[in-house]
Parts: sequence; structure tokens; C-alpha cells
Amino acid sequence: MWESETESVSGRDYGNGVLSSTKHGVKTDGFEQKGQSWYVATDIPSDLLVQIGDVSFHLHKYPLLSRSGKMNRIIYDSRDEELSKIILDDLPGGPEAFELAAKFCYGIAVDLTATNISGLRCTAEYLEMTEDLEEGNLIFKTEAFLSYVVLSSWRDSIQVLKSCAKLSPWAENLQIVRRCSESIAWKACANPKGIKWQYTGKPPNVSSPKWNEMKDSSPSRNQQVVPPDWWFEDVSILRIDHFVRVITAIKVKGMRHELIGAALMHYAAKWLPGLIKEGSGSPDEGSNSNNSNGSSSNSWKGGLHMIVSGTRDEVPSVQAKDQRMIIESLISIIPQQKDSVSCSFLLRLLRMANLLKVAPALVTELEKRVGMQFEQATLADLLIPSYNKTDTLYDVDLVQRLLEHFLVQEQTEGSSPSRSSFSDKHMHDGNQRGSNLNAKMRVARLVDSYLTEVSRDRNLSLTKFQVLAEALPESARTCDDGLYRAIDSYLKAHPTLSEHERKRLCRVMDCQKLSIDACMHAAQNERLPLRVVVQVLFSEQVKISNAISNNSLKDAGDSHYQPLVSNRKSLLEATPQSFQEGWTTAKKDINTLKFELETVKTKYLELQNDMDSLQRQFDKITKPKQSSAWTSGWKKLSKLTKMTNLESHEIGSQVQNAELTRKTPRRWRNSIS
Repeated sequence: MWESETESVSGRDYGNGVLSSTKHGVKTDGFEQKGQSWYVATDIPSDLLVQIGDVSFHLHKYPLLSRSGKMNRIIYDSRDEELSKIILDDLPGGPEAFELAAKFCYGIAVDLTATNISGLRCTAEYLEMTEDLEEGNLIFKTEAFLSYVVLSSWRDSIQVLKSCAKLSPWAENLQIVRRCSESIAWKACANPKGIKWQYTGKPPNVSSPKWNEMKDSSPSRNQQVVPPDWWFEDVSILRIDHFVRVITAIKVKGMRHELIGAALMHYAAKWLPGLIKEGSGSPDEGSNSNNSNGSSSNSWKGGLHMIVSGTRDEVPSVQAKDQRMIIESLISIIPQQKDSVSCSFLLRLLRMANLLKVAPALVTELEKRVGMQFEQATLADLLIPSYNKTDTLYDVDLVQRLLEHFLVQEQTEGSSPSRSSFSDKHMHDGNQRGSNLNAKMRVARLVDSYLTEVSRDRNLSLTKFQVLAEALPESARTCDDGLYRAIDSYLKAHPTLSEHERKRLCRVMDCQKLSIDACMHAAQNERLPLRVVVQVLFSEQVKISNAISNNSLKDAGDSHYQPLVSNRKSLLEATPQSFQEGWTTAKKDINTLKFELETVKTKYLELQNDMDSLQRQFDKITKPKQSSAWTSGWKKLSKLTKMTNLESHEIGSQVQNAELTRKTPRRWRNSIS
């Protein structure tokens, strides 16, 4: 790209990424290396020794002084004309970058690539190779290559940003990191349909084309469907601090939070393999690093070891520092939206954060994020070992905090006002209440399963078990079978509990919410207190009676409760036709019995009047001898009265039976409600 210029302008020639100079004071054919020393291939003896680490360069003063302001200042400020040795241990880029800068000073052609441009740019800045000394100096050349070649290429921007890992703070101060990060972010946010540049999957030895270069010679490339996550693999090779810079720039440009979260999980899978694998409780898991990044510069090892068991003191300090840095960085850049990353990923991140003593503020923030998605968690993810040397095997207090964050979040969402219209607001509130209830029910089942698992730990106190079991509201559990299973498991693991402690433990369970199978099991469970067994038996009897009534009155269904019937009309409408016909027949029988009862009452009054008249006649008789016939008549009348009373009693019994017959359908109808 660099066309040769006339010597009168700058005295420099530029090829495709090649810097050369035709104007220099010492003619040379190149540099020669002997062991750890570099020599200039010329007949003129060297008069300056530059020491950089273990490598020494035997050079000449004039080529360096003519283009380096720092060399001028070092030599002239020393006031030692015979100064022949300079030590530059703090030179950015190291001996490799200084070798290229020295060749440029001697006019030797230098190949500029994405691998060496950042180091050479920082070295030129360090040596103060500015335009004040000579037009077209090294700072200008390297800056132009960065701006017009590197930043227009996707792969070169990635490579340069990766090479900046060992150039801090020079690369940061020279804005190399910022410019490369923004260039990568801009291309990552581009429409995948318009991507023409090369990304991972192509041979790495092919030079990266410019992002806006059309590939007419490769129509199949243009026809290939580019996935939205095409940039994940390339960005994941960056060091964590540069990865954070790229993700931050991508956020500013408005990329979807789901893609950003997926990029974070991809990065964690690459550098922390054990974080994503199932069953990450083994100490050896995740110890194999990803060798595909073994060429990464600086002390970055190309992978981190996953440590999830043991105490915190067992983690090597250097390894723990690297892990802590990547965990803290990932926590800080997780998007604020709820479903940006999975709850499983957050819990595994939290597991490592507790192990590696991550900053408490970041751990608290991560716990809040887990609480936002707690209904998506699984039992395996919640079984986090206790790393703070407590007696319990699992960190029950952590799960308690996560549950509290979940409840606070649910309460906040339920009380937040809606800006929609009145009708939309009511519809939204109804849907939200339903979703919140479903989320609480899922969390309740998850907590019951967790309690069943941790209850086997004999060091788990009754108080912790009870507090965690009672943390959820009663409406969250429609059935307490899972809670009963956890209580039974706790009683098995703690056989020395007193009667009072067992009653206290069973108090967290509602016997009326147990299924028939659970009631049958609890009725035969010798570990339960006697009072609880009695309550279970009573609840079982009620459930069996209701089940029999429901089976005889309605078809089998999933609903456990029926709405109450407000009036008699709706009651009759809700009653089956067969029971309505039975009620009509019973009503006719009752009316018939009422008519017969009235008839008997009338006959009884007539007989009572006859008896009164006979009694008066009897009183008028004065002769006892003549009273024998009346006496026999009185006896007959007494028998008739007794018979009448007996019939009245039988009729009353029939009426009572009819009343019972009338009440029975009403009780059945009430059971429908």
C-alpha cells in the first residue's frame, strides 16, 4: 500500500507494510545475531551498546540520535561524550520491538504486521521518534498503519488487541486498546447478512482482508449464512480486561442483551471449562486448559483450572488470583436484563466466587441476579458446598439469601405501577399474578427437593431447616408432599430428636395439604409424633369421604375446589338432572304426608270432643251400679285414644323421614359447591 516516495520528500520507501530508508549515515547489509547479541553488518566499528534485558545491541550513535529524541537526551544529558552503553530495561515491546526500530533507523526494510505493530508503535513513542527530528519518522508510519490497515480489518484488530496484553500502560495511553475495541465492537454489531470479512473457521495463515472489501472471486462465501454469534470465538481469545473493553463497547452500540450474555457464557466455557460442565464438584474437573489459545502472549496460560471442592486455603495463590480476576470481570459486565444469562450459569459463577473470595459487593450483586431467576434453578446447581469451614456440608445460608432475594423481587414486581391503560393494566396484573404464583410454586418444589437433599446432613440444625421451610408463603405450596418427604428424611438422619423438637419440625407442614398416598404413609410412620399421626388420620378420613362424594357427584377432573353457589336457582342449575327428578318426587311425597297429617289431626280433635261429652255424662251418673256399661265404654274409648296416639306417632316418624329425604339432596348439592 505504501508507494515509494522521492528522496527529496522523506527519503523513505514503503512497500506493502514494509518500511525502508534510503538515507542513512551507515551503510549496512543487515543485522547479525550471535547468541544474545546483535551486530550491524558493516565495516565501521560500533560505538554504542544498548542493553535490553539479556539481549545487547552493538550499534552506532548517529543513526539512533538522528531519529530518537530519547537517545539524544540520554547521551547529551549525561555530559559524557564517551558514553558507550545504555540500558533500556523498561522499553515497551522488549528486544523484538527495539530490533525493528533499530533496523528502521539504519534504513533496513521492516515488515509491519498485526503481530508487531503495537509493540513497534509503543517503542517508537518510548524512543520519541517524532516528526520534529525527521519527517516520516517511525511514530507517523506506525500510526498510519494502525489507522488505515489494522482498524479496517476484523482479524488484524483482534490480533493487535491481543498483542497489547504485554504493553500496558503504553498501549492504553496511546489509545490502541480503545480504538481496536471500538473497531471490533462496530463490526460485531453489523448486520450478519452484510459481513464480508474473515472470521474464525477460515485458515489462519491467510491474510485478513479489509472489512469492506468485496469478495467477487468467492461467490460461495457471499451465499453462506452468517450466524449471529459468529464473533464469539474470535473475541473469546482476548485477555479478560480487553474482553471487558470490547463487551462494554458492544453494549454502548445497542446489541441485544441475549447475545451479550451468550458471549459471556462462551468466554467462560473457553477459559473456565469446568464452570459449564455438569457435576462440577470433582476437584479435577476443568483442569485441562484449552490449548487452542496456547499462543497467547504474556503470562496468560490459555486456560484456568476449575476448583470447586476443598477449602479456600487450598487454592494456589497465583491461580486463585487469575480466577478471581476473571470471575469479578464477568460479574461486572453481565447485562442487567433478567434473562441475559441462564440461572445455572449464575449459580456456577456464584460457586466459584464464594470459593475464591471475590469482593463481597460483587457476590451480593450476583446473588441478587440469581434471585431474579431463581425459579429457573435446578437442584444440582443449588448444592453448593460450604467453603467457610462451617459444620454443614452445603451452604444452606446462601440458599436462604437467594430465596429472600427472590421473594423481594417478586414483591417488587407485584407492587410496581403499570403505565398502560386501565383495561390493559388489569389484564397485565392478572397475567403477572398468575406468573408470579407459578414461579413461587416452582420455587417451592425446588426448595422442598433441596431440603430433602440437605436434611441427610447430621450437622444441619433444626432451626436452619425450619427457617428455610417457612420462608415461602403458604400459597406457594398447593401440596405438602415434598415438604413431608424432607421432614421424614430429616427425622431419619436425626434419630435423637426429642418429642418437642419433632413436634416443632412437623409444625412447618400442613396435614390438610397432604395427598392420600402421603397420608397413608404418614399414618404408618413411627418417627412422627402421635399428635401429628392423629391429625394425618383425620385429614385422610376427610379426604377419603370427599373423594367418595366427588366421585359419586361429578366426573373425574383435575380441579380440587369448586366455586360456591350463591343462590337456589344457580344451585338447581348446577345439580345434575337425575338429582333434580329425585327432588321433585320427594317433594310430592312430603306434600302427601302433610295432607294425611292434617286429616289425622282433624279426627283426633273430633274424638277429643266425644271424650269430653262422655266425661260430662259420666259425672252426672250417681249410681255406681249403673256405671258398669259406661266403664266398659270408657275403656274402649281409652284404647281408641291410645291407638290414635300411636298412629300420630307413626305419621310423625314418616314426616321426619320425609324431611330427611328432602335434606339429603340439599347436602349433596352443597357438596357440589
